[in-house]
Amino acid sequence: MNEPIISVSGLRGVVGDSLTPEVAIRYVAAFADTLPAGRPVVVSRDGRGTGRMLAQAVVSGLTAVGRDVIDAGIAATPTTGVLVRSLSAGGGVQISASHNPAEYNGLKLFSAEGRVIPAAEGEQVLRQYRAGKIAWARHDRIGHSVSCADTIGTHLALVLATVDVEWIRRRRFRVLLDSNRGAGSVLGRQLLEELGCELTLLGDEPDGHFEHLPEPTAENLAGVLSRVREARCDVGFCQDPDADRLAIVDETGRYIGEEYTLALCVDHVLRSRPGPVVTNCSTSRMVEDLAVKYGVPFYRSAVGEANVVDMMHKHDAILGGEGNGGVIDPRVVFVRDSFVSMALVLDALAARQQPLSLLAEELPRYEIVKTKIGLPPEKIPAGLAALAEHFADAKADRLDGLRLDWPARWLLVRASNTEPIVRAIAEAPAAAEAQKLCDDAARVLASV
Repeated sequence: MNEPIISVSGLRGVVGDSLTPEVAIRYVAAFADTLPAGRPVVVSRDGRGTGRMLAQAVVSGLTAVGRDVIDAGIAATPTTGVLVRSLSAGGGVQISASHNPAEYNGLKLFSAEGRVIPAAEGEQVLRQYRAGKIAWARHDRIGHSVSCADTIGTHLALVLATVDVEWIRRRRFRVLLDSNRGAGSVLGRQLLEELGCELTLLGDEPDGHFEHLPEPTAENLAGVLSRVREARCDVGFCQDPDADRLAIVDETGRYIGEEYTLALCVDHVLRSRPGPVVTNCSTSRMVEDLAVKYGVPFYRSAVGEANVVDMMHKHDAILGGEGNGGVIDPRVVFVRDSFVSMALVLDALAARQQPLSLLAEELPRYEIVKTKIGLPPEKIPAGLAALAEHFADAKADRLDGLRLDWPARWLLVRASNTEPIVRAIAEAPAAAEAQKLCDDAARVLASV
């Protein structure tokens, strides 16, 4: 059997190969050992077909080590974070492989704060898991499982409180929501109905039978784009299976994409509520430019949701997120949240009274290119040093791999955790400039 892919915040793998019920039980037992005593654990899942089986294993593992469980059934990842906090749970487990294909599933861990666990806590779980020592509870100390009666009420109320609901309702926006048979429709339909939208729903049955590949990229959404235009919608919202990411389609059927989700929300929020903002170091510099425009502090974290949240806490940020379509609004939950993203975009459309295409055109314009470059792990230090020397005119940052910045472009090269490669991401005003940065990086690394 292959090993699952394990990070500080969870694991994922191919069900029946690297991810089995045994792996799930051992992993959540290790997690339970790190949590505060006497508090239940929330367990939820996205709509994948293997989710129910893994949920049963997870609940079994947690109760077998003496933990009580609150079973939330099918729920979005940000909803899980809200439930952990609102139910005063000791932690949470979301069963999801995010945007990975159907054969994958995974476990994402939440702290009692209702956020993805920080790196230090994740390392502790990993040590416990690899040690393989499980303290099974005696027959009279096993935990109990109860179902959560209302999984979305608190999350819905928190999202609605971030926008002018009546303002949005008066516009009667036509909205297409593509949940792609993931967990997004559970709250998505009710949220958009509460906001008075006329809905076109695609994939609203959360059974995991994806109608297109689950990552919400332009290529995977090709069949959705024309539906937005044909239905004469003001906007199309496209979620990944666990609904922590959102890609956007404008009224012409043009893919605005995931990078613009965060930028649109930041631009709207900063117009009325200035404050610090945070992104990770692989996210478009659109947000940095907007921070300069509105005269607010901007901070950049290492890649990973947990790192963004850490930086948001440190600087009391009013908004943060990642360029994969993940917006984090502390007023709701310290988790990437497609629902708050949808609400904020609709609030912006209502406030500005302009079509989405124009709002997107007003944002700073850049093009991002993402590539993979083969490089054995032992050559990575020398490779990054060679890149820093080759691009000596750039400002170098070693926060996460090597990021090189120029006034209007940047290049990030960082190692993969799962393959003998580095990932090169470049952004510039034109795609050809960004591609050249990646190509130059590949030539330098080939000579190491």
